[in-house]
Amino acid sequence: MTVAGLAWAGKRVDATTERNKKTGDARTRKRKPRSANAPPAGDPLRVQRPAKNSEVVYRDLRHAIVTMELVPGTPIVERELTARYGISRTPLREAVLRLVEDRLVDVAPKSGTFVSRIPLSVVREGLVARKALEDVTVRAATEGASESELMGLDAIIQRQREMAAAGDEELFHRADEDFHAAIAAAARYPGIWDMIQQMRIQIERYRRLTLPQPGRMELVVEEHIVLLDAIRKRDPDLAAQRMREHLDKLQLDSSILRDLWPHYFIIDPLTDEPLR
Repeated sequence: MTVAGLAWAGKRVDATTERNKKTGDARTRKRKPRSANAPPAGDPLRVQRPAKNSEVVYRDLRHAIVTMELVPGTPIVERELTARYGISRTPLREAVLRLVEDRLVDVAPKSGTFVSRIPLSVVREGLVARKALEDVTVRAATEGASESELMGLDAIIQRQREMAAAGDEELFHRADEDFHAAIAAAARYPGIWDMIQQMRIQIERYRRLTLPQPGRMELVVEEHIVLLDAIRKRDPDLAAQRMREHLDKLQLDSSILRDLWPHYFIIDPLTDEPLR
């Protein structure tokens, strides 16, 4: 081998040795300790699994019905949905059956599947239950809310003002939910708000009809302001009264809504008479 060849071979050996040394150092280098709360390596729960087709359809349809994007009486057309989601009839029918259990969809033999009408009797009962539960949370929040929690409620009201000015009903509605949830959290009863959420499907559909009324969002903001003022005064009786007045506005709106959209509701002349 020539002198040049020997020199090139020597450089190659040196480079290989240096690379092996670095690899060995990397293998023996201490790893950063894992957090005590970190899931175990390779934990399958860390991998987000795709939702079942029926679950996706159920969530989408439920959201559209509850937000009144799909109003009562809207037909649920099977072939359109199977084409939209690229699924077979089986997962679609599974989703529809769950919506039937939620009383959000009606299946009429030989006629089709339709978004159900809103039963006013259920709305009435739901409002009674909600007033009773929120009476508990607002009294407890009045007695125990911290200053930072009161400031948080102020911030939510400001967000509602902005959404009302922008005419954004969807974000206004979310801020409204946040306000009531924050009262329950300040009361140390967050589970009560979860209970309200579970039983308010029909109330939610009904309430969505009230927001487009001229001045309705601004009125809700004012109601929240006087409610928060009562909480700040540490007057549980006054706060509970303000909460009742706020929730009673939904009941008073019923006659207006029924006149505007009579085909949206199921009316029982006996039980729904007080709503007239």
